[in-house]
Amino acid sequence: MSIHNAKKTVLTGVAEVAKGLGHVHRVEILELLAQGEKSVEALAERAGLSVANASQHLRFMRQAGLLASRRDGKRILYRVNDTKVIELLGALRRVAELNLAAVREAIGGYFREHDAMEPVSRDELTRRMKDDLVTVLDVRPEDEFDAGHLPGSINIPLRQLAARLRELPKGQEVVAYCRGPYCVFAFEAVALLRSSGFQARRLEDGYPEWRAAGLPVA
Repeated sequence: MSIHNAKKTVLTGVAEVAKGLGHVHRVEILELLAQGEKSVEALAERAGLSVANASQHLRFMRQAGLLASRRDGKRILYRVNDTKVIELLGALRRVAELNLAAVREAIGGYFREHDAMEPVSRDELTRRMKDDLVTVLDVRPEDEFDAGHLPGSINIPLRQLAARLRELPKGQEVVAYCRGPYCVFAFEAVALLRSSGFQARRLEDGYPEWRAAGLPVA
């Protein structure tokens, strides 16, 4: 293989990976799979897609090297290939924030209106968890929590939070997290907690980024 052909092969592969993320449904599916392995049917339901449509996107992403799959009886289960895929998604998000006006407007609108406070960094949360100075609240669905979560965190899905506030200690700050830095669950959870008299902030990102950073998970 010539130098020119080798370079073209590599760049073609890079382009294939980029194409694998070239649809809003694929980005959403990737965010869901970053929480843990899921079946086609579960992904379709959570993303609001038909099973056929979800399957098509999943096959495309697997061909691009972003996902792996296995058979479990009659079900096909998908997972993210490795943590580098999560890092790639984060890099794309940061580029969009810097360069797309619509993204900046959404962040400055919905997200900042729900929570304009500085989020808690991973380093800060790690220190405060070690000193037992904070209650860590996971507001993702139960199955995502069961697949993996921050050590010592409490799982109260957002839809149940208003009815289960008594389970949280009021004398300690609550740090909420969910699927990623712009997962609306954490924003809405923090708004609800503050309106109910709790000290509350968000983690700067979510479970996938915590795991990708090599921090301990349970």
